[in-house]
Amino acid sequence: NEGPLLVYGPRSTDYDFGPSHPLTPRRFGPGIELLEAVGAVPGLAPEPATDDELLTCHTPGYLRAVDRLSAEPDLYPEAGLGPGDTPAFLGLHEAAGAVAGGSLRAIEAIIRGDVEHAYHPGGGLHHAMPAYASGFCVYNDPALAIALARRAGLRVLYIDLDTHHGDGVQTIHLADPGVLTVSVHESGRYLFPGTGFANELGTGEAAGTAVNVPLEPGTGEDAWLDAIRTVIPALAAAFAGHRRAAVGHAHASAYAVVVDRR
Repeated sequence: NEGPLLVYGPRSTDYDFGPSHPLTPRRFGPGIELLEAVGAVPGLAPEPATDDELLTCHTPGYLRAVDRLSAEPDLYPEAGLGPGDTPAFLGLHEAAGAVAGGSLRAIEAIIRGDVEHAYHPGGGLHHAMPAYASGFCVYNDPALAIALARRAGLRVLYIDLDTHHGDGVQTIHLADPGVLTVSVHESGRYLFPGTGFANELGTGEAAGTAVNVPLEPGTGEDAWLDAIRTVIPALAAAFAGHRRAAVGHAHASAYAVVVDRR
């Protein structure tokens, strides 16, 4: 495959909270056209991840809750699903599972060496926690992709450039010294999810592997770029040490999972 892999297919539009919700499949139109313009090749249609795959980052009780509300969305709210940011809908489990499956198959293609870059515009559900949904996110596909890369013996640098802190990914991999999470976002003092401060550093042996760059509201593009250019190359170099740089990238919306095949 000569160009970047584009993860997109019929199931990509299934993750849909309804016409009045801000997270809508309508965003795919111009995004897909732009990715194709820069050489991304449609080549992977997402299919739902298995429950065993989802359980690498989520709890059995949570999967059961998603299943229940996927079949009967009007049941009592549970595990962060219901009226509000993350409403339940028919087929939610399969739709969210397909988002996860797309990111998992993309990282597998990178690990095999089939591609160097993969783009999954439907992915990046970085707020989902092990046992509850949050911020439009049901299954945390970036965290699941990272976990798969770790099982393959790879070290991972995760870069999150969304306006909101990548709290779910950070939480799930907070104690793993083989995962460096970097999030550049508007300060949690002003914006959901209210986390992502500079003193959130990781735990135990992984202390120092969670890095947050909280910015003030109204930060312009020049200051934003300066922060990225100052922080990320230095962190990547320190994390890589003296060995060869990371060679695989899976991009989902405003997030990147970088794996180091050493």
